[in-house]
Amino acid sequence: MKKIKKAVIPAAGWGTRFLPVTKSTPKEMLPIVDTPTIQYIVEEAVRSGIEDICIITSPYKKAIEDHFDRTKELEQLLSATGKEALAEEVRAIGEMANVVAIRQKEALGLGHAVYCAKPFVGDEPFAVLLGDDVVYHGDKPCIGQLMDVYADKGVSVLGVQTVARENISKYGCVAGRQVGDRLYTVEGLVEKPKPEEAPSNVAVLGRYIITPEIFRHLENTKPGAGGEIQLTDGLKTLAEEQGMYAYDFEGRRYDVGDRLGFLEATVEYALRREELRDDFMQYLKGIVK
Repeated sequence: MKKIKKAVIPAAGWGTRFLPVTKSTPKEMLPIVDTPTIQYIVEEAVRSGIEDICIITSPYKKAIEDHFDRTKELEQLLSATGKEALAEEVRAIGEMANVVAIRQKEALGLGHAVYCAKPFVGDEPFAVLLGDDVVYHGDKPCIGQLMDVYADKGVSVLGVQTVARENISKYGCVAGRQVGDRLYTVEGLVEKPKPEEAPSNVAVLGRYIITPEIFRHLENTKPGAGGEIQLTDGLKTLAEEQGMYAYDFEGRRYDVGDRLGFLEATVEYALRREELRDDFMQYLKGIVK
């Protein structure tokens, strides 16, 4: 069985939930404290042992590519002014992984964005991490948890968590049976069902391990919900062919494409920072009063 060595991060969307700032700034570059959201995603992949990462971008998101490049002039300036620790932090961003970018030239949906990565992926199984979802786990990164399931089962794995049934219409929904601790078979997938029609409240939340046969299915997938080529539709036919599992991953998941979710992530990540926690906690207690 081939090891997971590559990851794809779709990041070509307009970010309409965050307008007007996303008119000129990629939503993936919005900072949680002082770190762009997409850096948290890349770091999760790197912590899981993945070194080759493909970010699917658009012509308006060059800032993402620039962020993961080296900026030697800035590094030299920081070193020359005695800020060596900061220079090393900036240097490490450009060296943390082999990051390439492929542009999705038309906004045809998540399935099409993943299909754009076919030349990068080749015939290997790969990880997909959506840029709207940041998952915090102090010990085991979310995508690493799914990689462990893939190593055991040898088929595609979806990262899921249970949500309130009234919220299932925001997500892809899994129909299946629980067959182990936090583990489900995938017997059906529905993209953003109405709550009363949903087969479960098990939602697909932005993390996947996918076998390369998905590209054949995406190539033949017709536009679905919203007139877009949906990854869910391609995964559904792949599950029928190969079988598939869903894993209820451990960790705190934030929808950072949503304004409230972004604010929650900002507050909670700040409180995890030793140099900020005490003063920030005092500030929060003060405004709550």
